[in-house]
Order: sequence, then C-alpha cells, then structure tokens
Amino acid sequence: MSAINIGQALVLGAVEGVTEFLPVSSTGHLKIAEGLMGIPVDDKSVVGFSAVIQVGAIAAALVYFGKDIVRIVGAWFRGLRNREERYHHDYKFAWWVIYATIPIVVVGLAAKPLIEGPLASLWVVAGSLIIGSGVMWAADQMGRHKRGEDDTSLKDAMWVGCSQILALLFPGFSRSGATMSTALILDLERVAATRLSFFLGIPALTGAGIYELKDAVGSGASLAPLAVGTVVSFGVAYASISWLLKFVAKHSFNSFVIYRIIIGVLLFGLLSVGMVG
Repeated sequence: MSAINIGQALVLGAVEGVTEFLPVSSTGHLKIAEGLMGIPVDDKSVVGFSAVIQVGAIAAALVYFGKDIVRIVGAWFRGLRNREERYHHDYKFAWWVIYATIPIVVVGLAAKPLIEGPLASLWVVAGSLIIGSGVMWAADQMGRHKRGEDDTSLKDAMWVGCSQILALLFPGFSRSGATMSTALILDLERVAATRLSFFLGIPALTGAGIYELKDAVGSGASLAPLAVGTVVSFGVAYASISWLLKFVAKHSFNSFVIYRIIIGVLLFGLLSVGMVG
C-alpha cells in the first residue's frame, strides 16, 4: 500500500512548492511535515515521492523562466553549429550549467545509500537548518553584492553547482540556501545569486525526480498521490518564485536566517519529546 494518501499529498505538494526555491530547505520541511503526519521519512516510496513532486516545482521554474531558457538553449544550439556564436555569453552559460551539474550527479549516485539512510534523519535536518543559517548570514554579510548576472563565469557556476552537494548530503541545509550563499560569497548581487540558483537547480532536480520515479512507483507509491502532489507543487512554486525575486531585490536574507533557526530549534524540541521521529 502507498505510504502517502491524497490528503497528505496535497499538504506535501504545498510544502514542496513553497519551500523548493526559498533558502529554507524543502527537503527539511518535507521531512518535518511527514514526521508530523506520521509518515515514515526513511520509507523508500516516501523518499521517491519527495523527489518526484520536486518535478512540479521545477516545471514551475521552467515556465516562469521560459523566455530565458529558450534564449540560452537557442544560443547553445547555434553555438554548436556556428563557431562565431560561441563567444556569446548565453552559449557559454549553457555549458557552465552542464558542467556544474556533473558533481552533484556523481555524488548523488555514489552516496545514495547514505542519503536515503542515516542522512535522512530528522536530527540531521534540525542541525543542518541551524548550521546553514550561520553560513547564509555570514555570506550575506561578506558579499559585496556588486556583480550582476552577465558578470558570472565558469568558476562561479562550478562553485555554486558544487555547493548543491551540501544540501544533498545534509537535508535541512537547503540547496537554494547553499547555492545563494556561495554566489553571495562570490560577490554576486542578491537577484543574480537567486537566478543563478534557479538555473543550476533545474537540471539537477529534474534528473533526480525522473531517476526516483521508478523507485517511487515500484516501492508502493500510488500514482494518484504522486500526480496530486506534483500539480499542487507546480502551482504553489510558481507563486513562490515570483514572490522571492521581488523580495530579494529589496531585502537581505536575514528573515530566512531567523526563520531557519526557529524551525531548527523547534524541531530539536519535538524530537527530544518524541512528538516526531
């Protein structure tokens, strides 16, 4: 039988949609929500379900940034055919996204037993939420916020891409939090850091969702909850992306830092008294 029913799928889809691109850890919030609803967080079908509904959020990013993606992909194909087009920033950026995705794919495949086993613990989530908050705060203070999206380089993309591994190994750290923090340390301004985080997350998260689909269904996850969770995730994520880009244009990341610390401390408390586990 499926470990997740339709009602739970609605809740988890909404949680995924709200948190996937905010630097607060979607994985961490999903595990907290699963724990509160009595869903086994380390069940294979549940891990697969969480990965699959991410595709809904990624689809929202694809739609939201559709014009940018078409422009970048178009430049890449033109560059493959025409040497002169290879000096265009969009052509280079397309390759940078490909290169920067390789590290997380390699680590994800190699560390899969750990990611789905010991590292899936809610204790890890709580600790990572708090530690990641410190990293995010320091990055926002250190960064000079002077470089725009057109100033990014292969080195920037590789550093930001590799930082996704932190969230992969330590659920709660937040993929968005890790990538945005790294971009800020590299002196990108907040909107550029946020957009770079989106573009680098699309291939990695899409690949993870597709890879986990067979395991999610094969291990007992029903197609109906998967479909509901994915659709809800798409709608909520689209609104979340729009809000986040407007927010970071005028505000620091301090609100997210405070929120993460509060959630991390509360989770430690819930775990200590046995309310979640």
